[in-house]
Amino acid sequence: MQKNLSPSEVARLALQCLDLTSLNDTDTAADIETLCQRAQTRFGPVAAVCVWPRFVALARSRLPAAIRVAAVANFPAGALDVALALADVKTIVRAGGDEVDVVLPYRALMQGQAPECADFLAQVRAASRPLTLKVIIESGELASPDLIAQATRLALAAGADFVKTSTGKTAVSATPEAATVMLQAIAASGLPQAGFKASGGIRSVQDAKVYLDMAAATLGTQALTAQRFRFGASGLLNDIEAVLSGEAPKPTSGAY
Repeated sequence: MQKNLSPSEVARLALQCLDLTSLNDTDTAADIETLCQRAQTRFGPVAAVCVWPRFVALARSRLPAAIRVAAVANFPAGALDVALALADVKTIVRAGGDEVDVVLPYRALMQGQAPECADFLAQVRAASRPLTLKVIIESGELASPDLIAQATRLALAAGADFVKTSTGKTAVSATPEAATVMLQAIAASGLPQAGFKASGGIRSVQDAKVYLDMAAATLGTQALTAQRFRFGASGLLNDIEAVLSGEAPKPTSGAY
């Protein structure tokens, strides 16, 4: 990252790269309406909102074109279930979504089923084009650097636009250690447009700065745009707004 960025400058950058997320089992249409209102802040828009597939059409109808609509597939379990994933993708595409966040079958990968995982991703990629595809590798469950790197490479080889750390639904979400491995694999891929998304447990501008600094060091400062870098979070927006307004942060919701 550029040297000596002020907290407000970091906050503005995080805002521009934020996927404001609500993936509660109890989400209602009213919750998504509120999410879409929150996405249009007085400091500028977030990059995207991320919702369940059933809420894509509603979110798209409530947002300006500048804010993208992402939805999850094969989420959160990440089973080796191509039919389920493709059904989710079909729903997202038909409803006018812009982005798909699909969970890699990480348990299958841990059991040595890399070819099956590659085939799964290839089918999801084919079904989701031309939408942006983010592959969630669930790095906290993979745990070992070798598996995290392998998952990242599989996602990129299948044509993923982003590789994402976590669903936010497991005990361990994004960590700097996992992000380091993923960013290094992205850099080594030689794919100049491949992006990184840190999600789960990122609640403050200071948390966000850690990942922005890492991405800048590994991919270059040119990667610090919504086209190549995202945060998946709900509570982070509270701290961004607090920093930009000079006020105390609001309580964090449990939306992710």
